[in-house]
Amino acid sequence: MACTCPHHIHRNASCKHMAAVKTATDDGTLEAFPSEDSEDDAEPEDCDCDGLGGFPCWPCVQTGRKELPN
Repeated sequence: MACTCPHHIHRNASCKHMAAVKTATDDGTLEAFPSEDSEDDAEPEDCDCDGLGGFPCWPCVQTGRKELPN
């Protein structure tokens, strides 16, 4: 576990932030900005990725849901 607060960085010691996360969760991890299937993550209505053999469809690329391969 790591933290970016000055106490942890300069003293290399556990800080109050790390203690809070460890106390709040079973495994000491915490997702700071959890996604709750927001519209950004949702599959566009006109998604056609299934028919493209693993290649992303344009609606998914356009919304940022998937990226074009290089």
